Amino acid sequence: MSVIRTSGGRSVAYRPRALAVGTGCAALAAAGAVFAIAAGSGDYPMTMLDVLRVLAGSGSPSDAFIVEGVRLPRAVTALLVGSALGLGGAIFQTVVRNPLGSPDVLGFTSGSASGALTAVVIVGGGSTALAVGAVAGGLVTGLLIYLLARRQGLHGYRLVLIGIGVTAILTGFNGYLLTRAQILEAGRAVLWITGSLDGRGWGDVVPLLIALAVLLPVVLLHCARPLRMLEMGDDAASGLGIPVERIRLTVLAAAVLLVSFGAAAAGPVAFVALTAPQLARRLTRTPGPNLLPALFMGAALLVMADLAAQRLVPGHTLPVGVVTGLAGGAYLVWLLATERRAGRI
Repeated sequence: MSVIRTSGGRSVAYRPRALAVGTGCAALAAAGAVFAIAAGSGDYPMTMLDVLRVLAGSGSPSDAFIVEGVRLPRAVTALLVGSALGLGGAIFQTVVRNPLGSPDVLGFTSGSASGALTAVVIVGGGSTALAVGAVAGGLVTGLLIYLLARRQGLHGYRLVLIGIGVTAILTGFNGYLLTRAQILEAGRAVLWITGSLDGRGWGDVVPLLIALAVLLPVVLLHCARPLRMLEMGDDAASGLGIPVERIRLTVLAAAVLLVSFGAAAAGPVAFVALTAPQLARRLTRTPGPNLLPALFMGAALLVMADLAAQRLVPGHTLPVGVVTGLAGGAYLVWLLATERRAGRI
């Protein structure tokens, strides 16, 4: 660990390897976003230099229209959704002290899907109602899981098992809603449940950007150190003066909001929240939640997955959730096998 002395006499501690990993992931996410804009779906050819000119304000009008009006909103949505999922996943895994503690396993993404389907199928709302329903569904599910789990403490595997049960119930409910939907509504709902960045505009970016602007300072400035203490257990954290219950409620609420707003913007994209914190921790080789590396790793993963979704099948654009589901599912199988060999499951 290294320490920087500031002009005011205060010191800032940091881990060089974690800083390098976070910076590398941020650079990879930015470069991937620029490349995705240049090589995105469509018949308008561009180079990365053309994209950079437009972003610098000196591109041609036609390039500016394609970049700013068509491809940039999709790339920014991928960056923000990946960041929200990576950070939310890191919080969940830290609080439950379990590598399986992600919104995919715990049921929060299924809750967002239930809220969105209710808004589309029963209420008959449009895109705004779908986004509001996704956020509301995630929050209600988070509250339900917390109330079910808190009686005997938020132990890791207890919370995971409750989340799996809630997920099963919500999956059946979501299937029922799809049988009630009209054909067009069902097609739209299935595409959203899969996770897709197609047709994303600035209206999808702004709510998530506001949520990140509000929640990031709360998590990174107010809760980062208490989260590190919580990893040692409730008794140890309380002995160090950490208000355990208040911090846990705060970070869980922030994580649920991050995941819910991410789902509202791009659907419940699978496995990014599970894999990003794990990969970040393995690369940094440092204990603790690794919040910033996980955030940047999530952004890089989703940008790369979206680029693959646009280019894997010539002439067709896959939903990004298909790519993350295939890659994340393989990672989950490997993680379960590793946990079993270690005797933890």
